[in-house]
Formats: sequence, C-alpha cells, structure tokens
Amino acid sequence: MGSSYVIRRLLQIIPLFLAVMVLIFVLVHLIPGDPVSTLLGDRATPEIVARANRQLGLDRPLVVQFFLFVNQLLHGDLGESINLKIPVLRLIGERLPVTLFLTVYAAVLGVLMAVPLAVLAAVRRNTWIDALIRGVFQLGLSLPVFYVALQLLTLLGARLGWFPIGGYGEGFTAHLYHLFLPALTLGLNLAAVLLRTLRSSVIEVLTAEYVDFARAKGLKTRVIMTRHVLRNALISTVTLLGLNIGALIGGAVITETVFAIPGVGRLMVDAIFSRDYPVVQGLTLVFALLVSLVFLATDLLHARLDPRAEAA
Repeated sequence: MGSSYVIRRLLQIIPLFLAVMVLIFVLVHLIPGDPVSTLLGDRATPEIVARANRQLGLDRPLVVQFFLFVNQLLHGDLGESINLKIPVLRLIGERLPVTLFLTVYAAVLGVLMAVPLAVLAAVRRNTWIDALIRGVFQLGLSLPVFYVALQLLTLLGARLGWFPIGGYGEGFTAHLYHLFLPALTLGLNLAAVLLRTLRSSVIEVLTAEYVDFARAKGLKTRVIMTRHVLRNALISTVTLLGLNIGALIGGAVITETVFAIPGVGRLMVDAIFSRDYPVVQGLTLVFALLVSLVFLATDLLHARLDPRAEAA
C-alpha cells in the first residue's frame, strides 16, 4: 500500500472537518432558546440574561462568535462548558474512553454474532436454519434501538438481576460486565446489518471457479472457507462495518442515556437540553473526527484485502 494513497485519504478529511465545523456552529445557534435562560430558569430576568450573555460573549454577532470559536480551536481549546464551568476538552477526555470502550465492545459482539451465523446460513441456504437465522435478525433490525435496550434492561437487568442496570464499573472486567447489555443492544443491530451482506457474499464466493478448483485439489473445507471464501466475502462486509461504526457511535447517544452510562453520548444529550453550545460543538467535532478516522481505517483495510481499491 503506497504512502501516497494514505496521504490522499488524510487530506480528504480536512475539507469534511471544516464543513462540519461551520455546519454545527450554525445549527447549534439555531436551536430555540439560549443557554442563560435555560440555566437560570424562572430567575432569568431580562437584565440578568443580558448581563450573562455579555459576559459569555453571546451578544456578539454570529460571525464574530464563529471566528472566536475557530481561533480557540486552532489553539487546541474547545472552550468552557457554560453549565459545568469545566473545559470542554477535559470533559470529553473524561467521558470519551467510556464511549469508545462501548463502541468497540458492541462491534466485537456484532462481528462475533454475524460472521459464524452468516456462514452457517450461506452453507445451509434455503433450509429452515437459514430462514430462522435471517428471520430472527430481521426482527432485531426492525426494532428501534431504544426499545431493544429497554427490553434487555427490564428482563435481564431488573427482573432476573443478571446484569447491572447502569453504571460503568471499576476495572476492565467490571467494564465488560456493566457494559454487556448496552453493547449487546448495539451489537444486535450491527449483526443484523452485517449478516445479510456477508451471507450474500459467501453464497456468491462459494459458486466461484477458484473455490471449485480448491475443492478439486483436495483442500480441507476449513482451509477453503478461511483462505478463499471468507477472505473474499469479507471485502464488502468490512466496508459496511466501517460505515456502521459511525452509526454505533451515534447509537451510543441513546444507549448511554437508557443505561445511565457516563459517556459522551449522555453528555451530548444533557448539553443539547441545556443549550450548552461549547459542549455540543466540541462533541460534534470529536464525533466527526472519530467517524472520519474510522472511514480512513476502513479504506486502508479494504485496500489491503483488495489491492484494486487503492488504484480507484
């Protein structure tokens, strides 16, 4: 893989990041209400609101506020939370590891569920096993994430008591235990998406001439499936996985709220309701950067699996 390909893909992130920066600044300031009135509530008199807006610089024209925001960003400063009075960068640094852990956990569970079941459904296609696997995951795909989260929380958490109904825990093992239900919620949705694509790809590869040739050479079924079938079938699935990692990060906003997880998703919800502009802007930029990096990693992995993609 040439370095020029990597550099070209990195450079493509810059205009996207700039567009997101402008868009989120405009959209955040179009949200009805203002931070000061939301923060003070019934105590907000016009005089107090005007004085607070002046202190925060919110009475300046949007163009001036935008250039001040860009200047802070160029200096590595995302501002300070209006409500919490804590630097946004510090807030994100404390919460981001939780969301990243949850996202990776959910992706691993989704892949572990999708790959073997997709292969099984492809090998046993048009049988009751194939129909059962596709039917169950199609049902899971049709249900909203928050509904699945509430059902798992109620059944496995509240009624059976097998898993905690909230929190993050202390230590790696505790993190795995506390985040299993939210990770399973996101992983089920991801597995449903991956399974359909991977099943179709495996069926297509199984009918290829080089697979018949491998069988004629007397190679074992396990070798054929791992070296020939899965390697080629996973090319399209890797791309789909990368696209859905962004959806996992977005789904964490809902899941972290339902399960009371102290991640950036829950922080985003709280910041939107309180009109905390610096936090919303900082989190959105971080989300955009993370998704862009995931897409870059997906393209690099795709190019490694299929060298023709590098020349495209």
